[in-house]
Amino acid sequence: MAKYVLHRLVVSALVMLGISAVVYFMLHLVSDSPGRIVLGQRVSPEAVAAFDHQHGFDRPVVVQYLDYLGRLLHGDLGRSYKLNENVSTLIAQNAGRSAMLSLAGLVLALAVAVPLGILQAVRRNGPLDRAATAVSYMLYATPSFLLGLVLIAVFSQQAGLFPAEASQSHSPWAVFTDPRAMTLPVITLAAGSVAVFAQHQRSSALDQLGQDYIRVARAKGLRERQILTRHLLRNACMPLITLVGTLVPTLLAGNVIVESLFNYPGLGLLFLNSLQREDYPLLLAYTLMGGLLTVVGNFLADVMVAAADRRIEVGR
Repeated sequence: MAKYVLHRLVVSALVMLGISAVVYFMLHLVSDSPGRIVLGQRVSPEAVAAFDHQHGFDRPVVVQYLDYLGRLLHGDLGRSYKLNENVSTLIAQNAGRSAMLSLAGLVLALAVAVPLGILQAVRRNGPLDRAATAVSYMLYATPSFLLGLVLIAVFSQQAGLFPAEASQSHSPWAVFTDPRAMTLPVITLAAGSVAVFAQHQRSSALDQLGQDYIRVARAKGLRERQILTRHLLRNACMPLITLVGTLVPTLLAGNVIVESLFNYPGLGLLFLNSLQREDYPLLLAYTLMGGLLTVVGNFLADVMVAAADRRIEVGR
């Protein structure tokens, strides 16, 4: 197991290095001169050239990337010229709130999708299965911002059950300390994942129900609840583990929509504001964070699946 984990760590590090290079060079190609962005479009070319020279932006792009990579290894993500603060500080101030929002959305999605998918598989082609499948497709096809607007219109403006704006607390625990204000954002973030997870869990459970170990368990006279909880659930959830790992960055992207829609002070809202301001260092840091979450999510999923099924490690 240790050898497998080490192998996955090396592969993840190489993938992350490639992501950092691609993101850096792409942003360098599509963005204007940093000096022009920071100082404005009406400033003189001499002032722009002086700014670029002072901050090393006039050097070859490969040299700039190597310098940026060296600073990354020391935890330096650069400085936001628009906000005049370190990017690391800005991310640290907002990461906790976004992380708890994503975690709450993920837990809610799994809590609904896993039992629903199992129940759909057990009652295949029944009324519940057909209704749940139809709702899942509708949720999957509905954009997050549209679903959020519908929830605000129904449950906030008409019913008055929840506020239209998320909690403005700067505490990362606002999801738990102010649940009423965070209900609609969490539901909006979780809805799309519920649709994906439930259908994936249904397909996996249907595949497992046809396996020999299920027939043997039934032949031994075990109750259906024992078969589902002790045998089916563990094996049917293993493909879902990998899916969750790959969808972690999707939650980060969903945070941009949810946080902007409900005015929630987190990384998503910070990214949206930096995009409007063309804040190059913040955009680069946020994009790299998405790549890092992708790599880490896949790494953790591979390790958990290998721990649950040792045949994966042997067959690597």
